[in-house]
Amino acid sequence: MSALKQVVGIDVAKDELVASFGKLMEDLSTEIKDYKVFSNSEKGFESLLKWVYSKKTLNIEVIFVMEATGVYHERFAHFLYAKEEKTVIVLPNKISNFIRTLDIKTITDKSSDRF
Repeated sequence: MSALKQVVGIDVAKDELVASFGKLMEDLSTEIKDYKVFSNSEKGFESLLKWVYSKKTLNIEVIFVMEATGVYHERFAHFLYAKEEKTVIVLPNKISNFIRTLDIKTITDKSSDRF
């Protein structure tokens, strides 16, 4: 079974980026392939992109998704834009409302790795 979509979800903090790499499969199931922590710096951005390229399936677009976290996400978003990577920035209240629609009793950064 092949992937329809590839997504990198990034939890952005002042000093680090926690990235989860996942795929949406043809049967609409999701698979989290891996996650890794990078520094929130130019060197970390380059390392994250290299890591994603080593994981992705060729010819299937990768979408980078991150929460708007004050100003901490902005440098990374600009970096991805300059690299012509598809980037989505989501408002925190939108993520919170989406999570409420799921059948999950507790959400922590670690439990959200499954998305």
